[in-house]
Amino acid sequence: MARTNERIEARFYHREGTGYRCDLCPHRCHIEPGQYGRCGTRRADDDMLVAYSYGKVSSLCVDPVEREPLYHFRPGSRCFSVGSIGCNLHCDYCENYAISQLETGKKRTTYLGPQGLVSLCRQERQSAIAFTYNEPMVWFEYIMDVARIDPDLDILLITNGMLEEEPLIELCSVASAVNMDIKSFSDTFYRNICGGRLEDVLHSASIVHERGVHLELTYLVIPDMNDSDEEVGRFCRWVRDSLSPDVPVHFKRFHPDNRMTDAQWTPSESVMRCRDIGLDSGLDYVYVGNTLSDGADDTYCPECGAVLVRRLGYLVDIVSLDGPRCMACRHDTGIVRR
Repeated sequence: MARTNERIEARFYHREGTGYRCDLCPHRCHIEPGQYGRCGTRRADDDMLVAYSYGKVSSLCVDPVEREPLYHFRPGSRCFSVGSIGCNLHCDYCENYAISQLETGKKRTTYLGPQGLVSLCRQERQSAIAFTYNEPMVWFEYIMDVARIDPDLDILLITNGMLEEEPLIELCSVASAVNMDIKSFSDTFYRNICGGRLEDVLHSASIVHERGVHLELTYLVIPDMNDSDEEVGRFCRWVRDSLSPDVPVHFKRFHPDNRMTDAQWTPSESVMRCRDIGLDSGLDYVYVGNTLSDGADDTYCPECGAVLVRRLGYLVDIVSLDGPRCMACRHDTGIVRR
């Protein structure tokens, strides 16, 4: 088991020239000795590529699972949330930029080995760990080791979806649920605002869904940047046709942060309009985030219209579910219960 001063070799890389080619995410950084990849979590030493952030914990909290947000995975339960440092996107509006985008080594962390994390989770009487706050995919080796120590734990990944297919398939073998950000349905937005590519994220979402891992999607609505009816409609139709109408979609309000402090808050009316577009496009479950609106975060049976789950913020009331089925018409909602 790794110790605080022990170097952990990264997986998914190969030597190239005088350095290394990282094969973990679509950026496929070429990293020379003494340098770090774009994510800040891969360091090139003379003898190997190091998983620099292994065991480095920046944040710990017990959260409602709805905060992730996961509305159809054990609704009303709680999870042990943990974050590290680094991210392979650099979104101008990132609210967690203090841990995801600060220069490598500038953020104070505490070393916690996989066994220590599992023990803390169990001490808090939690049966699920959510890897969140920064980008969990760049913590690949650590997540896999945590999963191996306690296979009964539910592994939840709150991610931007920027990962190559082979490591993503491996993570799918241990993950119970994934919430993936779709930051826009425009590749220009992804390249200019986030430093990534839309097609890579959509491919990841398709893989997670095909592998049978519970999947929910989050779309942060930013005024005049990704909120047009046309763009939101294309996103919703893609979910319906390429994934499934029953994949839950969360439209969240944007608030100014990081390098976009001059942008305006998203009006509540905008996320409600996006919700309407989603429902009109044939999606079964569409929610709003960062706003309180009567009924907009409730879960309704797409077959008979019965209220299945009521929500007010993080207060959750299971109204009419028998396991995953609607008690009124017996429709299978796919909601994962305890």
